[in-house]
Amino acid sequence: MTLAPPAAAAPAPSGAAAASRAPGERGADARLASRAARPPLWLVLLGSFAALLASIPLVYLLVRAGGSGPERFVETLTRGRVLEYAANSLGLAAATTATALVLGTAVAFTLSRLRVPFPRLWLLASSLPLAVPSFLAGYGWLVLVPSAQGFVPSWLLLSAVTMPYVALPVAAALRGASGDLEGVARTLGRGPLSAFFVATWPQVRPAAIAGGLLVALYALSDFGLVAMMRFPTLTWGISAAYSASFDRAQAAILALLLVVLALLVVLGERSARGRVPRAAARAVAPRAIGRGMLLSLLPVVAAAPVVGVAIPLLGLATRLVQAETLRELDVPRLLAAIGSTVGVALAAAALAVVLALPIAALGARFRGRLVSVIESAGYLGHALPGIVVGLSLVFFSLAVLPGLYQSVVVLVFAYAVLFMPKAIGTMRSGLADVPVSLVAVARTLGESPLRAWWRVTVPLALPSVGIGALLVAIATMKELPATLLLRPTGIQTLATELWNRTVVFEFGAAAPYAAVLVLVAAVPAMVLSGIRSTAKEEW
Repeated sequence: MTLAPPAAAAPAPSGAAAASRAPGERGADARLASRAARPPLWLVLLGSFAALLASIPLVYLLVRAGGSGPERFVETLTRGRVLEYAANSLGLAAATTATALVLGTAVAFTLSRLRVPFPRLWLLASSLPLAVPSFLAGYGWLVLVPSAQGFVPSWLLLSAVTMPYVALPVAAALRGASGDLEGVARTLGRGPLSAFFVATWPQVRPAAIAGGLLVALYALSDFGLVAMMRFPTLTWGISAAYSASFDRAQAAILALLLVVLALLVVLGERSARGRVPRAAARAVAPRAIGRGMLLSLLPVVAAAPVVGVAIPLLGLATRLVQAETLRELDVPRLLAAIGSTVGVALAAAALAVVLALPIAALGARFRGRLVSVIESAGYLGHALPGIVVGLSLVFFSLAVLPGLYQSVVVLVFAYAVLFMPKAIGTMRSGLADVPVSLVAVARTLGESPLRAWWRVTVPLALPSVGIGALLVAIATMKELPATLLLRPTGIQTLATELWNRTVVFEFGAAAPYAAVLVLVAAVPAMVLSGIRSTAKEEW
């Protein structure tokens, strides 16, 4: 879908040649260039349709909450319990983001600028928490420490599972950051830490703050972990308002409040990110350090993998080895949950790719206000918590499409809206790397626009499409709050089976579902790693 007319590939005339042309000819060239810069109408229509679908949850939530009236808004938002939920959500998000920023930056600096043994192995270990859902980490800790409740366990576990969102981009930024300024600062008497913050931090700050945005949004939208830890946040309040009292107006208002907080976080990230200072990049060789400093730094690198992965898996293993766990295992129910999990993940990945493709094609090849609006709408799911999307689609399906209420169609659509940004970002980069000249050559050889796109763009961009689909599938397998609200009656996924048993403290019965969830989610992760390696070798 990244077509450009053949004329777009033609070289621009030199200044002398252009000046020698008649005014009418120069005007025709300008009009042709203007047309080439505009996206084709069919692509704009497809992208607009996909953006409109992605906007349904937020638009309907605004309509549903706005219909409650200003009095109900004020009454709901001024309740003491609601203020407590909001304060808890903001406090947890702020503490988690600050911890992830500090710990992630320290891990990235240690692995990028200091000479440590097996650096690639440590980098892989530091990224492992991304593969563990927060509620699964909470389950593992509760098995070992049943009394773990409240703010502190929620903060520590969320910080552990989200730290890689900061460490990985900062490590990549450090590899491309210039070391000249840091060397100058050291010669002027600055210590290593002071020189880093004066010279290098401004260069990696945008990457760190972008990672911090993901951490903050994750912490604001988390439901499973805070519910397990009995720490009341806005997601807890939304679930309670909907399920306990079935107060739709209050649930919609709380959901809208959560969306506003998420959007404020996004706006704050954009203003705080700033620009990267331009400097000539110079490779910085890792600095050798003493054994004592090395032993003091390695616990910092290992903190998140131990807290977020090793200890939860240890708790899971202790339950799996118990004889009664295997004797009481309902194998048909487990197989049904596996089938449901894989099925909805594949369907969500396919739908997300179909919706993301025209938006990614527009963003990769064209600029303009309309393209920016369409692309921003496609990224809405990035700022919409799962419980908000689930609640909005419950309201929408009951009011507009009652025949689809609690159907697989609505559930898969919710996944596509939530995780479409993952596909857009990956596919946009892949489509942008396809040379426009190749498409133009295919057009000059008589190929139609669609056939030229199919024969040239699709094969070259296919790895990025596959990566986007796998990212959506992995996220779908781990998604909990939207699944709890939208799943059809009688259908359970591995995540919901784990949740249903954990909330009633049946840790032994939940262990097989937790173990299989880890294994099933690891399959697309390994395929994803293989695709990335193959793509690198081909390039």
